[in-house]
Amino acid sequence: MTLLHTLRKSARKLGVEVHRYDIRQSLDARVHALIAHHRVDYVIDVGANDGGHGQELREGGYRGPILSFEPLSAAHAQLTARAATDPLWHVAPRCALGSEQGNASIHVAGNSVSSSLLPMLDRHVQSAPHSATVGAEAVSVMALDSVSGYALESASRMLLKIDTQGYEMPVLGGAQATLQRCIGVRLEMSIVPLYEGQVLYRELIDCLDGLGFELWALLPGFVDPETGRLLQMDGMFFRIDV
Repeated sequence: MTLLHTLRKSARKLGVEVHRYDIRQSLDARVHALIAHHRVDYVIDVGANDGGHGQELREGGYRGPILSFEPLSAAHAQLTARAATDPLWHVAPRCALGSEQGNASIHVAGNSVSSSLLPMLDRHVQSAPHSATVGAEAVSVMALDSVSGYALESASRMLLKIDTQGYEMPVLGGAQATLQRCIGVRLEMSIVPLYEGQVLYRELIDCLDGLGFELWALLPGFVDPETGRLLQMDGMFFRIDV
């Protein structure tokens, strides 16, 4: 019995999974390897929440600029505080991103990260009761193309990450010029409807395929704790011709 096998058995008794940190067994290692392989030089983080994704990028070795967007007031304050000591981590003024400029009310989830401009469906709440809507906040909505100009000037191999809880297609619709400068896209996709009116994974994959992006990796995300069914995942897409 190897040391790793012994550690795994002991850890599982404590409810912890131990595995090698390599691209075959670790999702984080796979993401960092893809970013390094494609020489990403700028990350636009849409739906940054409190900055957890940006922190993961730094811990994985990415040292380039990050531009983060977050619509919730409490999460935006946490994000701003986390990025304050990093001179290459920029936080945009609080706003939501969509297909065009306007105003909206965002549904605030109990767990913050499940908040969305779309109403949450019962299917989501059944699998994650702590995510149920607890309030609403008014927020301005902008198209990414209207606020990402200075990022375009300094980057040639951008990665656009979108985690907007069912609102991914409108964000893509307002990012057509930005996408032309992107080498890759990381996109959260739902397999089953979790928000009213959302576009599901098949249509999102087809959309990115039509824009010249090829699917390189699928990263499991939100899982129903009772059945084990996968409900949401992230797709990592990169340009076919680069």
